[in-house]
Amino acid sequence: MATKVVIVTGGNKGIGLAIVRALCKQYQGDVYLTARDVGRGEEAVKFLSSEGLKPIFHQLDINDVNSITTAAGFFKQKYGGVDVLINNAGIAFKVADTAPFSVQAEVTLKTNFFATRDMLTHFLPLIKAGGRIVNVSSFVSARTLNQCSPALQQRFRSEDITEEELVGLMEQFVEKAKKGEHKDAGWPETAYGVSKTGLTTLTMIQARRLSKERPKDGILCNACCPGWVRTDMAGSKAPKSPDEGAITPVYLALLPAGATDPHGKFVSDKEVQPW
Repeated sequence: MATKVVIVTGGNKGIGLAIVRALCKQYQGDVYLTARDVGRGEEAVKFLSSEGLKPIFHQLDINDVNSITTAAGFFKQKYGGVDVLINNAGIAFKVADTAPFSVQAEVTLKTNFFATRDMLTHFLPLIKAGGRIVNVSSFVSARTLNQCSPALQQRFRSEDITEEELVGLMEQFVEKAKKGEHKDAGWPETAYGVSKTGLTTLTMIQARRLSKERPKDGILCNACCPGWVRTDMAGSKAPKSPDEGAITPVYLALLPAGATDPHGKFVSDKEVQPW
Protein backbone atom coordinates (compact mmCIF):
# COMPACT_ATOMS: atom_id res chain seq x y z
CA MET A 1 0.00 0.00 0.00
CA ALA A 2 1.35 3.40 -1.01
CA THR A 3 1.61 5.92 1.81
CA LYS A 4 -1.19 8.46 1.62
CA VAL A 5 -0.34 12.13 1.68
CA VAL A 6 -2.08 15.41 2.47
CA ILE A 7 -0.75 18.90 1.69
CA VAL A 8 -1.79 22.08 3.50
CA THR A 9 -0.74 25.45 2.03
CA GLY A 10 -0.12 28.40 4.33
CA GLY A 11 0.35 25.93 7.17
CA ASN A 12 2.71 27.83 9.44
CA LYS A 13 0.11 29.76 11.49
CA GLY A 14 -3.56 30.45 12.11
CA ILE A 15 -6.15 28.18 10.54
CA GLY A 16 -3.53 26.43 8.39
CA LEU A 17 -1.53 25.37 11.44
CA ALA A 18 -4.71 24.21 13.19
CA ILE A 19 -5.66 22.14 10.10
CA VAL A 20 -2.22 20.49 10.13
CA ARG A 21 -2.57 19.77 13.86
CA ALA A 22 -5.97 18.10 13.40
CA LEU A 23 -4.83 16.07 10.40
CA CYS A 24 -1.74 14.83 12.26
CA LYS A 25 -4.15 13.40 14.84
CA GLN A 26 -6.75 12.02 12.43
CA TYR A 27 -5.18 11.25 9.04
CA GLN A 28 -3.66 7.87 8.23
CA GLY A 29 -0.71 9.07 6.19
CA ASP A 30 1.93 11.76 5.81
CA VAL A 31 0.84 15.33 6.60
CA TYR A 32 2.79 18.12 4.89
CA LEU A 33 2.84 21.58 6.41
CA THR A 34 3.86 23.91 3.58
CA ALA A 35 4.77 27.59 3.80
CA ARG A 36 6.61 30.10 1.65
CA ASP A 37 9.09 30.96 4.42
CA VAL A 38 11.36 28.02 5.31
CA GLY A 39 12.25 29.39 8.75
CA ARG A 40 8.63 29.97 9.79
CA GLY A 41 7.56 26.63 8.33
CA GLU A 42 10.25 24.67 10.17
CA GLU A 43 9.44 26.59 13.36
CA ALA A 44 5.79 25.53 13.02
CA VAL A 45 6.80 21.89 12.52
CA LYS A 46 8.95 22.09 15.67
CA PHE A 47 6.02 23.61 17.56
CA LEU A 48 3.71 20.73 16.56
CA SER A 49 6.45 18.18 17.24
CA SER A 50 6.53 19.46 20.82
CA GLU A 51 2.85 18.41 21.01
CA GLY A 52 3.89 14.89 19.96
CA LEU A 53 2.78 15.31 16.33
CA LYS A 54 4.81 14.51 13.22
CA PRO A 55 4.09 16.89 10.33
CA ILE A 56 6.65 17.17 7.52
CA PHE A 57 7.75 20.52 6.10
CA HIS A 58 8.01 21.37 2.40
CA GLN A 59 8.62 24.85 1.03
CA LEU A 60 5.76 26.09 -1.14
CA ASP A 61 5.04 29.69 -2.11
CA ILE A 62 1.80 29.73 -4.07
CA ASN A 63 2.74 33.12 -5.58
CA ASP A 64 5.77 31.51 -7.24
CA VAL A 65 4.93 29.14 -10.09
CA ASN A 66 8.45 27.65 -9.91
CA SER A 67 7.84 26.80 -6.26
CA ILE A 68 4.50 25.17 -7.20
CA THR A 69 6.00 23.08 -10.03
CA THR A 70 8.96 22.03 -7.85
CA ALA A 71 6.59 20.87 -5.10
CA ALA A 72 4.32 19.11 -7.60
CA GLY A 73 7.32 17.26 -9.01
CA PHE A 74 8.42 16.22 -5.52
CA PHE A 75 5.01 14.78 -4.56
CA LYS A 76 4.63 13.02 -7.90
CA GLN A 77 8.04 11.40 -7.59
CA LYS A 78 7.79 10.47 -3.88
CA TYR A 79 4.11 9.51 -3.60
CA GLY A 80 2.95 9.06 -7.19
CA GLY A 81 0.47 11.89 -6.62
CA VAL A 82 -1.52 13.54 -3.84
CA ASP A 83 -4.49 12.24 -1.85
CA VAL A 84 -5.67 15.43 -0.19
CA LEU A 85 -4.94 19.07 -1.06
CA ILE A 86 -6.05 21.89 1.23
CA ASN A 87 -5.58 25.31 -0.36
CA ASN A 88 -5.51 27.45 2.76
CA ALA A 89 -2.91 30.12 1.92
CA GLY A 90 -4.48 33.54 1.54
CA ILE A 91 -4.15 37.20 2.47
CA ALA A 92 -6.34 40.10 3.56
CA PHE A 93 -5.62 43.77 4.02
CA LYS A 94 -6.61 45.14 7.42
CA VAL A 95 -9.66 47.41 7.46
CA ALA A 96 -7.42 50.27 8.60
CA ASP A 97 -4.86 49.70 5.83
CA THR A 98 -4.30 52.90 3.85
CA ALA A 99 -3.17 51.15 0.63
CA PRO A 100 -5.35 52.39 -2.24
CA PHE A 101 -8.17 50.11 -3.35
CA SER A 102 -6.47 49.58 -6.72
CA VAL A 103 -3.43 48.08 -4.96
CA GLN A 104 -5.55 46.03 -2.57
CA ALA A 105 -7.52 44.62 -5.50
CA GLU A 106 -4.45 43.56 -7.45
CA VAL A 107 -2.49 42.14 -4.50
CA THR A 108 -5.44 40.33 -2.89
CA LEU A 109 -6.60 38.67 -6.11
CA LYS A 110 -3.03 37.76 -7.03
CA THR A 111 -2.79 35.44 -4.02
CA ASN A 112 -6.34 34.43 -3.16
CA PHE A 113 -7.53 33.76 -6.70
CA PHE A 114 -4.76 33.62 -9.28
CA ALA A 115 -2.10 31.88 -7.16
CA THR A 116 -4.63 29.38 -5.79
CA ARG A 117 -5.70 28.72 -9.38
CA ASP A 118 -2.04 28.06 -10.27
CA MET A 119 -1.94 25.51 -7.43
CA LEU A 120 -5.00 23.77 -8.83
CA THR A 121 -3.66 23.85 -12.39
CA HIS A 122 -0.52 21.97 -11.34
CA PHE A 123 -1.93 19.76 -8.58
CA LEU A 124 -5.34 18.68 -9.95
CA PRO A 125 -3.68 16.21 -12.35
CA LEU A 126 -1.84 14.70 -9.35
CA ILE A 127 -4.95 14.07 -7.24
CA LYS A 128 -5.41 10.32 -6.87
CA ALA A 129 -8.69 8.44 -7.18
CA GLY A 130 -10.69 8.94 -3.99
CA GLY A 131 -8.85 12.22 -3.42
CA ARG A 132 -10.14 15.33 -1.72
CA ILE A 133 -9.61 19.00 -2.61
CA VAL A 134 -10.57 21.66 -0.07
CA ASN A 135 -10.35 25.36 -0.93
CA VAL A 136 -10.56 27.58 2.13
CA SER A 137 -12.85 30.41 1.08
CA SER A 138 -15.02 32.61 3.27
CA PHE A 139 -18.63 33.45 4.13
CA VAL A 140 -17.68 36.84 2.70
CA SER A 141 -17.71 35.18 -0.75
CA ALA A 142 -21.47 34.56 -0.56
CA ARG A 143 -22.16 38.01 0.87
CA THR A 144 -20.04 39.63 -1.85
CA LEU A 145 -21.81 37.59 -4.53
CA ASN A 146 -25.10 39.14 -3.44
CA GLN A 147 -23.58 42.64 -3.69
CA CYS A 148 -22.57 42.13 -7.33
CA SER A 149 -24.75 43.32 -10.21
CA PRO A 150 -27.50 40.87 -11.30
CA ALA A 151 -25.53 40.14 -14.48
CA LEU A 152 -22.40 39.21 -12.53
CA GLN A 153 -24.41 37.16 -10.04
CA GLN A 154 -25.95 35.23 -12.90
CA ARG A 155 -22.51 34.32 -14.29
CA PHE A 156 -21.04 33.33 -10.92
CA ARG A 157 -24.03 31.07 -10.25
CA SER A 158 -24.32 29.59 -13.74
CA GLU A 159 -23.58 25.93 -14.42
CA ASP A 160 -21.85 26.76 -17.70
CA ILE A 161 -19.33 29.41 -16.65
CA THR A 162 -15.87 28.27 -17.77
CA GLU A 163 -12.57 28.78 -15.99
CA GLU A 164 -11.51 31.12 -18.81
CA GLU A 165 -14.62 33.27 -18.38
CA LEU A 166 -14.10 33.41 -14.61
CA VAL A 167 -10.46 34.41 -15.03
CA GLY A 168 -11.61 37.15 -17.42
CA LEU A 169 -14.08 38.45 -14.83
CA MET A 170 -11.42 38.49 -12.09
CA GLU A 171 -9.02 40.34 -14.42
CA GLN A 172 -11.80 42.79 -15.29
CA PHE A 173 -12.38 43.54 -11.60
CA VAL A 174 -8.68 44.33 -11.07
CA GLU A 175 -8.55 46.51 -14.21
CA LYS A 176 -11.71 48.42 -13.26
CA ALA A 177 -10.47 48.84 -9.68
CA LYS A 178 -7.24 50.38 -10.97
CA LYS A 179 -9.30 52.99 -12.82
CA GLY A 180 -11.80 53.47 -10.01
CA GLU A 181 -14.56 52.14 -12.27
CA HIS A 182 -15.38 48.87 -10.48
CA LYS A 183 -18.62 50.11 -8.92
CA ASP A 184 -19.93 51.36 -12.28
CA ALA A 185 -19.16 47.90 -13.69
CA GLY A 186 -21.29 46.19 -11.03
CA TRP A 187 -18.55 45.19 -8.57
CA PRO A 188 -18.69 45.80 -4.80
CA GLU A 189 -16.05 47.64 -2.76
CA THR A 190 -14.29 44.56 -1.37
CA ALA A 191 -11.18 43.05 -2.91
CA TYR A 192 -11.10 40.22 -0.35
CA GLY A 193 -14.75 39.43 -1.01
CA VAL A 194 -14.31 39.34 -4.78
CA SER A 195 -11.20 37.14 -4.45
CA LYS A 196 -13.17 34.62 -2.39
CA THR A 197 -16.25 34.79 -4.67
CA GLY A 198 -13.85 33.90 -7.47
CA LEU A 199 -12.34 31.04 -5.46
CA THR A 200 -15.71 29.55 -4.54
CA THR A 201 -16.85 29.77 -8.18
CA LEU A 202 -13.56 28.24 -9.36
CA THR A 203 -14.13 25.34 -6.95
CA MET A 204 -17.53 24.66 -8.53
CA ILE A 205 -16.04 24.79 -12.04
CA GLN A 206 -13.25 22.37 -11.10
CA ALA A 207 -15.73 20.00 -9.43
CA ARG A 208 -17.88 19.89 -12.58
CA ARG A 209 -14.74 19.21 -14.62
CA LEU A 210 -13.68 16.36 -12.33
CA SER A 211 -17.16 14.79 -12.55
CA LYS A 212 -17.00 14.98 -16.34
CA GLU A 213 -13.38 13.98 -16.96
CA ARG A 214 -12.83 11.51 -14.09
CA PRO A 215 -16.33 10.25 -13.24
CA LYS A 216 -15.16 6.92 -11.78
CA ASP A 217 -12.45 8.39 -9.55
CA GLY A 218 -14.66 9.57 -6.69
CA ILE A 219 -12.75 12.80 -6.14
CA LEU A 220 -14.58 15.41 -4.06
CA CYS A 221 -13.75 19.10 -4.45
CA ASN A 222 -15.31 21.71 -2.19
CA ALA A 223 -14.93 25.27 -0.91
CA CYS A 224 -15.53 26.08 2.72
CA CYS A 225 -15.79 28.84 5.25
CA PRO A 226 -13.86 28.19 8.45
CA GLY A 227 -15.91 30.86 10.22
CA TRP A 228 -14.69 34.04 11.87
CA VAL A 229 -11.50 32.87 13.55
CA ARG A 230 -9.01 34.55 15.88
CA THR A 231 -5.94 34.87 13.64
CA ASP A 232 -3.45 37.55 12.62
CA MET A 233 -5.71 38.08 9.60
CA ALA A 234 -9.10 38.36 11.31
CA GLY A 235 -8.04 39.86 14.63
CA SER A 236 -8.54 38.98 18.27
CA LYS A 237 -12.27 39.73 18.55
CA ALA A 238 -13.37 36.76 16.42
CA PRO A 239 -15.48 34.14 18.24
CA LYS A 240 -13.74 30.95 17.02
CA SER A 241 -10.33 29.55 17.92
CA PRO A 242 -8.11 28.34 15.05
CA ASP A 243 -8.79 24.73 16.10
CA GLU A 244 -12.54 25.42 15.77
CA GLY A 245 -11.89 27.06 12.40
CA ALA A 246 -10.15 23.89 11.22
CA ILE A 247 -13.19 21.67 11.84
CA THR A 248 -14.99 22.15 8.51
CA PRO A 249 -11.87 22.05 6.28
CA VAL A 250 -10.75 18.86 8.05
CA TYR A 251 -14.24 17.35 7.78
CA LEU A 252 -14.14 17.90 4.00
CA ALA A 253 -10.58 16.56 3.75
CA LEU A 254 -11.60 13.36 5.56
CA LEU A 255 -14.93 12.64 3.85
CA PRO A 256 -15.12 8.83 3.93
CA ALA A 257 -14.11 6.64 1.00
CA GLY A 258 -17.05 6.10 -1.36
CA ALA A 259 -18.80 9.36 -0.35
CA THR A 260 -20.39 11.16 -3.31
CA ASP A 261 -21.22 14.46 -1.62
CA PRO A 262 -20.72 17.22 -0.85
CA HIS A 263 -18.99 17.93 -4.17
CA GLY A 264 -18.70 21.33 -5.86
CA LYS A 265 -20.35 22.97 -2.88
CA PHE A 266 -19.72 25.84 -0.47
CA VAL A 267 -19.70 24.40 3.06
CA SER A 268 -19.77 26.11 6.46
CA ASP A 269 -20.14 24.42 9.87
CA LYS A 270 -20.18 21.10 7.98
CA GLU A 271 -23.39 22.19 6.19
CA VAL A 272 -23.80 22.98 2.49
CA GLN A 273 -24.61 26.68 2.08
CA PRO A 274 -26.75 28.33 -0.60
CA TRP A 275 -24.78 30.02 -3.39
